[in-house]
Amino acid sequence: MHAGSCLCGAVRYEVHGELGPITVCHCRKCRKANGSAFNAVAPIARADLRLLGGKEALAEFESSPGVHRVFCTGCGAQLYSRRDAMPDMLRLRLGTLDTPVEGEPIQHIFTAHKAEWYAIPGDAPQYPEHVPA
Repeated sequence: MHAGSCLCGAVRYEVHGELGPITVCHCRKCRKANGSAFNAVAPIARADLRLLGGKEALAEFESSPGVHRVFCTGCGAQLYSRRDAMPDMLRLRLGTLDTPVEGEPIQHIFTAHKAEWYAIPGDAPQYPEHVPA
């Protein structure tokens, strides 16, 4: 089990299931939304997310057609995203976890758009855009 929260603590959650493989996204939207060089996410089953508090503080922003970023209206922290095309899966923002995460990123995506001041460490595969089919 993993537990997490937003920056102000209004939204608290638990994940009762496995975290999927860690992906680091360097696209402009993730960079803008996080105010950072990248966004680290792991897929989780929607059914595994349990909100413990703060449901009323959650809002969504459709950043691309069919892609919704869910955030706390109090502090603005993104907690997860969801896609209309994948209703049973969420992409958890790993920076909101309060419990340790095992493993390392399996890939970096949208590296063609990465921050020029950031050097990607490690030997995980890097893809200029989406992962090839």
